[in-house]
Amino acid sequence: MANQATLDAAFAACAHPIRRGIVERLATQGARGGEGLSVGEATRGFEVSKPAISRHLRVLEEAGAIVRVIDGRTHRLHLAGQPFEDAEDWISALRAMWERKFDVVEQFIAESREGARDGEGSK
Repeated sequence: MANQATLDAAFAACAHPIRRGIVERLATQGARGGEGLSVGEATRGFEVSKPAISRHLRVLEEAGAIVRVIDGRTHRLHLAGQPFEDAEDWISALRAMWERKFDVVEQFIAESREGARDGEGSK
C-alpha cells in the first residue's frame, strides 16, 4: 500500500480538470505510438497561459504521474501509472471494507425480519 504522501500527490495530480485532461490524453493518444506526446500535443486546446501549463506539468511530474523525456528541443510526455495504481489500491481497500460493513448490516436486517416474522406467527 502506498504511503500517505504518495496518495496525496496522486490525488493532487488529478484535482484539476486541466491535469486530468492531460492524463486522459496521455492514457489514450500517448499509448498508440509508444513515444508519448509532445508537450504541445498533450496540452493543445487548454485555454491557459504557457506558465500555467508548465505549473500543471510540474505538479504531474512531482506526483510521478508523468515522465518527461527530452529529445533535443522536443519534450515528450509519458504516463507513469504507479501513482494511479496506488490510488486505485487504496480505493479498492476502502471499497472492500465498506462492502464487508454493508454485508453485516444486510445480514442484521435479514435476521431482524426473520425474527419479526417468527414473532408474529407465535401470537
